[in-house]
Amino acid sequence: VQLQASGGGLVQAGGSLRLSCAASGSIFSRYAMGWFRQAPGKEREFVAAISRLGESIYYKDSVKGRFTISRDNAKNTVYLQMNSLKPEDTAVYYCAADQRPYGVGLTPHEYDYWGQGTLVTVSS
Repeated sequence: VQLQASGGGLVQAGGSLRLSCAASGSIFSRYAMGWFRQAPGKEREFVAAISRLGESIYYKDSVKGRFTISRDNAKNTVYLQMNSLKPEDTAVYYCAADQRPYGVGLTPHEYDYWGQGTLVTVSS
């Protein structure tokens, strides 16, 4: 599966952005999907994940109540709605696909396919 992330940009603290990740080349509903981020000088970290049919959702504690992950299997797309953004949310955001038949990955090594990343910059 090929993944294409978009929607990043520069936003002031307190603002919102919506990231999208379009998938192609395979049956999208076979994959659990996740969003990760990597800030300069830091390791890639989990942000949010959603199961194949959307019935199970997981978030990093620091984004709970501010970020919402969703998916539209008819459009082969997963979204990350980010509200109340903070400067510490600044990072390159990556979408990823987990091809295991069960479960939802919460760590990068559980994911098999990655998008190219989209930069989110939150100014104070």
